[in-house]
Amino acid sequence: MTEIRFYHLQRRTLEQALPKILEKVIERSWRAVVLAGSPERVDALNQHLWTYDPASFLPHGSARDGFAERQPVWLTAEDENPNGATVLVLVDGVTSERLGSYDLVCDLFDGNDEEAVLAARDRWKACKAAGHGLTYWQQNDRGGWEKRA
Repeated sequence: MTEIRFYHLQRRTLEQALPKILEKVIERSWRAVVLAGSPERVDALNQHLWTYDPASFLPHGSARDGFAERQPVWLTAEDENPNGATVLVLVDGVTSERLGSYDLVCDLFDGNDEEAVLAARDRWKACKAAGHGLTYWQQNDRGGWEKRA
């Protein structure tokens, strides 16, 4: 059974939260696929992950970079897993037909966008009906994550 975590972004943007989540993936020597809503979004995230913090290095790549099998983090707009990832990160409200092939799925959604919240609720219901283990994470006042019941 896949563990699916829903991350309700309220105090930080996706661009602020995503690198921190991916840093945790790398710290644990895991591999991740980040599934975005469009090739343009992939390009923007790819560039952002190189520049978000001058003091850090977050190895990642996309189809433009190639060598998918060598990339610990693969950014894509396709429902694929070319780097053998065990973690899937969903952004932009996208869904995957491959949820069950990952150990962990992180669904990040904008809590300041009512449509995004409603869509996340629908994804939650679908994942629950499919029998996945679900947890809900909300940002605290400092921007850290707290697991909610």
